[in-house]
Amino acid sequence: MQSAIRFTISYFQSDPPVTVNDLFADIQDGRILMTLLEELSGCKLLYRFRSSPHRIFRLNNISKALAFLDDRHVKLLGIDASGIADGIPAVVLNLVWNIILYFQAGGLQRHLSSSLSSLSMSSYPSTSDLSPQPNDIGSYSCSTLPSKGRRAAREPKYHGKAIKTLLQWVQRCTSKFGVEVRDFGKSWRSGLAFLAVIKSINSALVDLRESLCREPRENIQLAFMIAHHSLDIPPLLEPEDVSCTSPDEQSIITYVSMFLGHCSGIDEVSMA
Repeated sequence: MQSAIRFTISYFQSDPPVTVNDLFADIQDGRILMTLLEELSGCKLLYRFRSSPHRIFRLNNISKALAFLDDRHVKLLGIDASGIADGIPAVVLNLVWNIILYFQAGGLQRHLSSSLSSLSMSSYPSTSDLSPQPNDIGSYSCSTLPSKGRRAAREPKYHGKAIKTLLQWVQRCTSKFGVEVRDFGKSWRSGLAFLAVIKSINSALVDLRESLCREPRENIQLAFMIAHHSLDIPPLLEPEDVSCTSPDEQSIITYVSMFLGHCSGIDEVSMA
């Protein structure tokens, strides 16, 4: 829930600025929703907003925003204007999640679907960044990494094309550094997957060998800090959200999809 709220707030760069104090209350008149969609889509919606304390006008504002999403085939199952106007948490969070999925992860589908089909693993260096060098002092334990030779009993099934494509993209980014990612849950608990994604964007930002000497929580916190200060990606999650027994996959998908804006080089790789 917190990641959805942080994601929503992170996109409010409007002039004058919009403040979100309580998402479930502030979204009820439709203005916050229209502002978010303007920021994400670049389309003008607020000119259709009508300010009024009367419920019928609030419902009308929200209905306009939902119609905008429906025209773009955003999934709205179980979402209606009444639920948003009443600030029902399950309905609001479902709406925000589907907006995230369309504009963030969906952007990956449109940007990289052809690129991924033409990429091959030979495009990447075969040397693992995590392998100890002969002149290294001491040795490194790879016990925190999934074994490449060990096949999972059951592969996770992601039904949305955008999420499947996002997972493929992550695997392309991390595999060249010896980090295996099988899902958007437990594969991220060590923090190595986040660091490997960052390193694939800018290799100078991360030393993965040093990360093997740290606790998972430290790796996660470091990754969030680097992403925030060097890539301008807001920390939507707390380390505890990821290092827990069962991380919330939707939250991780939301956060990871924000790295896509730094991946223009993939088009160049696909053309090679």
